[in-house]
Amino acid sequence: MSVTETTKTILRAEGFSCPSCVNKIEKQVRRLPGVESVKVHFASSRVEVVHDPAEVGADELVAAVKKAGYVARPAAF
Repeated sequence: MSVTETTKTILRAEGFSCPSCVNKIEKQVRRLPGVESVKVHFASSRVEVVHDPAEVGADELVAAVKKAGYVARPAAF
């Protein structure tokens, strides 16, 4: 039995202006392999992703947000 190690990556997103944008970002990020959960905080523009770093990294998460039509970058904190 293998135990998957997960990590939480925080992204800062830009360019979304409505709650429906949140769903669009979450849906796109959730499609990635290794993503366990994704939560977009509309008010703070934070995207919290719990994922398996062996399957998906921050670059892929940023690319998924970009594919949804928004700009994101890993947060410093």
